[in-house]
Amino acid sequence: MQGGIALSEQIFQACKELINDAKMGCADMVFKEICLEILSRARNVLTERQFKQLVAYAAERMKEKIPFELQQKLMAHG
Repeated sequence: MQGGIALSEQIFQACKELINDAKMGCADMVFKEICLEILSRARNVLTERQFKQLVAYAAERMKEKIPFELQQKLMAHG
């Protein structure tokens, strides 16, 4: 089962990277929608512990505000 643990850890890290990328490239409303989609898919492939950690990580990222200048730039392109 060691291979399964390593794979789920890679998936966990990939999910965190997807959340980070979305935070940098999306307006807040879109970011939250993307997080919900990532979490709904991750639920099926992560361990219970990893999923709870990912939920906590996503919640923290959702609380962060992106800089005003970036928000304005995203709104102008959207």
